[in-house]
Amino acid sequence: MAVTVETLDKLERKMTLTLPVNAIQSEVDQRLKKLARTVKMDGFRPGKVPLSVVAQRYGYSVHYEVMNDKVGEAFAAAANEAKLRVAGQPKITEKEGAPEGELAFDAVFEVYPEVKIGDLADADIERISSDVTDAAIDRTLDILRKQRRTFALRPQDSGAEAGDRVTVDFEGKIDGEPFEGGKAEAFQFMVGEGQMLKEFDDAVRGMKAGESKTFPLAFPADYHGKDVAGKTADFMVTVKKIEAANLPEVDEAFAKTLGIAEGTVEALRADIRRNLEREVKFRLLARNKQAAMDALIARSELDLPNSIVKNEIDRLIESQRNELKQRGLKDADKLPIPEDIVRPQAERRVRLGLVVAELVRANGLEAKPEQIKQHIEELSASYERPADVVRWYYGDNRRLAEVEAIVIENNVTDFILSKARVNEKKVDFDELMGQQTPAMEAPEAPQVQEAA
Repeated sequence: MAVTVETLDKLERKMTLTLPVNAIQSEVDQRLKKLARTVKMDGFRPGKVPLSVVAQRYGYSVHYEVMNDKVGEAFAAAANEAKLRVAGQPKITEKEGAPEGELAFDAVFEVYPEVKIGDLADADIERISSDVTDAAIDRTLDILRKQRRTFALRPQDSGAEAGDRVTVDFEGKIDGEPFEGGKAEAFQFMVGEGQMLKEFDDAVRGMKAGESKTFPLAFPADYHGKDVAGKTADFMVTVKKIEAANLPEVDEAFAKTLGIAEGTVEALRADIRRNLEREVKFRLLARNKQAAMDALIARSELDLPNSIVKNEIDRLIESQRNELKQRGLKDADKLPIPEDIVRPQAERRVRLGLVVAELVRANGLEAKPEQIKQHIEELSASYERPADVVRWYYGDNRRLAEVEAIVIENNVTDFILSKARVNEKKVDFDELMGQQTPAMEAPEAPQVQEAA
């Protein structure tokens, strides 16, 4: 059967589908007969319900199902015959004026675009690299020591110093009025570690247990608490307790507490180096991948299927609502999120997906089983029982598909870098890692804590 395809727009097409009425009715009758053998109704024994009664009760829904199935089959067959790559779901509407004994439908849909990729040899890409230094290992050791520090009360006449843990009561007022989040009792924080706004931290330094102090605190204009941003509050703080931190020595006992089988400082440092090198590798891959993908998009031409973009917009909005719900926001699933907020991200993701798929198809960059295995083993290496993690990945096709997608992206990145003009750049370890002080556990006091 010849299929006529009408072009409505760059990617939009229309086909007319026809179905014989008797074929539809025949399928409806068959399904109703099959249903009659199992359906249960009051007043009838199973399998003994008259077909007319079954048709009266279920005829409409069965007819609707058959129509959907038959139209879908007809559309798939016609698209296959016309060698069309359909993007998204077609919009199908019944058409009037069909020949007697037939039903006609118009199917409006989009096709995948032609993707044109320019010469990647014209691209200039900056590829960064970084090394794990002894200083980076030392800083990591300091973090590990802080995570395992113990505390002891300071003498009553000792003032609070940087590194101490203080317990305080405080209350803040703006124009003489208390404000939400401006009061706490028995609140603990570490002095000098950026957990509190600087003015608050500075005010507590030097205070002794039992002392009280009042001081002004100017909230930054861009402060995360919008109700107090840009305003000045008067705080009264009372120090209840001051505890000095005791950091463990970096010795064999410390190494053993961290699970180092050899129990030596040298083995501990070697283990830290391996972990940092693994993290550096993944961060370098991400940064260099981003640069490569930007260059690929800049040298690609294609029209975006609106249906695929819309699907991605819906997915991103749903993802944002789920994230807000996990944060405890009430009725997050009903929160109106304008499409324009996520449209640029959705369009980039769709564009990149189509361009990457074309590059993979044209250059055989599919993920090989050994590449997938190697990547999973690298991901698993930082865990205490790597074999269990490997089994976890291979035990779920969805997780395995996610790894496969990452490997394909890595293959594409390597391919782009092999073709482009690459400028090598060394970056400092701290710059790459975006060094931040690890968050310490403490009760929440949002209007005086420094934003993370």
